[in-house]
Order: sequence, then structure tokens, then C-alpha cells
Amino acid sequence: MLYYLSFLKHDISFLNVFSYITFRAGGAIITALLIVLFIGPAVIRKLSSYKIQQYQRDCGPASHLSKHGTPTMGGVLILASLLVSVFLWARLDSPYTWILTFTTIMLAIAGILDDYTKLVKKNPAGMPSWVKFSIQIFTSFIVVLFLTMYPPNAEFAFKLSIPFFNNFIINLSFFYLIFAMLLIVGSSNATNLTDGLDGLAAGSMVLCAGTYAIFAYLAGNFNFADYLKIIYVPGAGEIAVFLCAVVGACLGFLWFNTYPAQVFMGDTSSLFLGGVLGVAALCSKQEILLPIAGGIFVIETLSVMMQMFYFRVSGGKRLFKMAPLHHHFELKGWPEPKVTVRFWIIGIVLTLISLASLKIR
Repeated sequence: MLYYLSFLKHDISFLNVFSYITFRAGGAIITALLIVLFIGPAVIRKLSSYKIQQYQRDCGPASHLSKHGTPTMGGVLILASLLVSVFLWARLDSPYTWILTFTTIMLAIAGILDDYTKLVKKNPAGMPSWVKFSIQIFTSFIVVLFLTMYPPNAEFAFKLSIPFFNNFIINLSFFYLIFAMLLIVGSSNATNLTDGLDGLAAGSMVLCAGTYAIFAYLAGNFNFADYLKIIYVPGAGEIAVFLCAVVGACLGFLWFNTYPAQVFMGDTSSLFLGGVLGVAALCSKQEILLPIAGGIFVIETLSVMMQMFYFRVSGGKRLFKMAPLHHHFELKGWPEPKVTVRFWIIGIVLTLISLASLKIR
């Protein structure tokens, strides 16, 4: 909304700063961060008063039993601060603003319903899996339908650009639509699986969303895109503004979620944060970069898949002490903060590798 103040630049020259993507991206980070810090204590107290608290299952690590009673559904902090920040700093006439907002709201609804069923209705299984997947599939279908009708770059609508290679393009044709839906649903669930230690998911999201904010900004600038040999996406700067709001919201949430956590995000935000990453990857035409920049989420998901597969083919044996992978290291004796920080370090390295792909082509 503040972008439109730049229309008055002929009367008040200072207002021209609101036309700059970098200025609005910085404003989005700070706004979302301050909103979470300001309303966080009150929201946490309210969640505690409503007894919306985490229930730790006996099958989890024994060290997590002390977390019983910690308020959850704290993802409402991320959701509220993100939407307010986006409304203030993003261009409301940008289709990317609205498709990312649509993804956020739809997957937030799925997460809230799941958390509500678990925590308020006291059903540990949550809402039926088919309901959650139906919402995810419907959301991804609408996003892919939109991107088919209004592709970020018509020349590369159904094509994938391979990082680290110059002009290495793969044309998936019709299969791109299936790939795109799987990317959104997969990234949504991957983030959900990673949300198991204090600060792990939020910190990893800061790194991944920040990386994609940089790529989106560069893709939206013709000169930068041409020089760096990445696909040019007109208007992609608004994706960067949106993702910077995500970064700010997650940084603010980390203030309360770092070990020992005062609040957990729950499915309320973990589902939509991952989904937003998937949509941002599609809109910025950097789909193949996601498994690198979001490598932590990929590793966590693969560990669950490998555990299930090995359990079945080995007749009940386990490949890891527990899945997702962060629990494996906990049971090996690593303190929870050490697991989180070491995963963050891996995430930083993956961020640097992702950024290096801009020059290694």
C-alpha cells in the first residue's frame, strides 16, 4: 500500500523511496519483525489461557517431555505479521503478491484446522490426512492454473533452468504442471516435518526465504538477469518483498521460539511457510534451486521416507534411531540446541552454494 505514496513524488520528492524494491523489502522485514515482538507476549499469554498447549507423545525423545504444556499455534504470530507487512509494503496490483497471499491463507487454514483438532478437540491424530492433502492439492492446482494462464516468462513457461550450467534448459512440457504441484505440496510438508526442535524450522526458513528473495530481486531486473544468465521474470521484485516479510516474521518468532521455546509455531504456519517457498520458486523460475537452498527441509523429509522404506523391507528394523533426522541426533546424545545450530550451519553453507550458482554457469 505504501508503494502508492511514490505517486506523489512530484510534490514531495522524498516519497519516491517507496518505489524502490530494496527500500520496501527492508521495510517489510522490519515491520514484520516488530509486529511479532510487540504482540508476541500477549498472544503467548492468550494461547496459554486457552490451554492451547503442546502435547508430547511418549514415543518421542524423552527430553521432549519437559515441553509438555508449552503454548503452540504460535504460527498465528507469523501469519498476522506477514499479512500486515505485505499489505503495507508490497504492490497490491502485482499478481505475485496475490498468488503468494492466496497460498498463505489456504495453507494456513489447513494448519489451523489440524492444530485445532489436535489441541482443542484433543484428537492427537489431528484432522484426517485426506482433508489436509485435499487443501494442499487444491491450493497447488489453483497456483499452477494461474501460472499456466499467466506464466512468469512465456518463453520458459514449461521449462526448468538447471543451476551451475549456462543455458541448460529442460522442457517438461505437460509434465511441468504435475511437477509444479508436487513442488508446492512437497515443500509444504517438508517444512512441517522440520518443525520439531526449538528454532529449527523458523531459522531454516529465514535462510531459505532470504536466498529466494535475492534471486527474485535479481530475476525481476532485466540487466541483472541478463548479466547473470538467469530467466528474466518481469515484476518478480514483489516476490522479494513478500519473502522479506517472511524473513522478518520468522526472525521475530525466533525471539520466542529459540531454546527453550516459549511457544511453538505448530501446523498453523509450518504448512504455509513451505508452500510459499514452493510457489516463490515457481514464480521466480528457480525451481531446481529449491532442493539446494532448502536442503535442510529435503534432508529431513528424505530421512522419514528412508526410515519408512527400510522399516518395511527389513522386517521392522530402523535405519535411524528416530525420524525425522533431528531426532536421530538427539537420541545419539546431542543436546537440542547443538542439533539446531549445526543444522543452521548446514543451511548457511547451502545458502552460499545457492548464491554461488549465480556466477558458476
